[in-house]
Amino acid sequence: MTETGVRLPYKIGQGYDLHRLVTGQKLMIGGIQIESPVGCEAHSDGDVVLHALIDALLGACALGDIGDHFPPSDDQYKGMDSSAFLAKILPLVTDTGYTAGNVDVTVFLEKPKLGPYKIAIRQKLAQLLGISLNCVSVKAKTAEKFPPVGTQEAIAASVTVLLYLST
Repeated sequence: MTETGVRLPYKIGQGYDLHRLVTGQKLMIGGIQIESPVGCEAHSDGDVVLHALIDALLGACALGDIGDHFPPSDDQYKGMDSSAFLAKILPLVTDTGYTAGNVDVTVFLEKPKLGPYKIAIRQKLAQLLGISLNCVSVKAKTAEKFPPVGTQEAIAASVTVLLYLST
């Protein structure tokens, strides 16, 4: 609701996340495990897409950010599957009267190439959000060898979400 009491028909949120890549960790992207010799150094599973999506949803509803809800200093979240974070956030979004309309994801990663995984990531995100597959876009970009993503030291994701008034 705005200061004048008018509920906006749409809200837009944007989220971003970046994690260092290290050996000995699994690589989770959008709820899908990706075959890779490196994974994310993180307190949870380090899924940059789900973390950025959560921040986008929370931001659109002015509900803070992922760290407010799941602080990395809290050991109960250590190693947690990020889809569980999303499951806890979605009711907060719907309580504001909004529903996810569409999601646009960009993953920044030099290797491995995500082409073979993009449809699976789209399907998983659509399932987690309860929206149609044609409302989820996943793009993969390299950093053209520019650090830290381009030198394979990190992975990043940017997510934009459109929410619509559902009540």
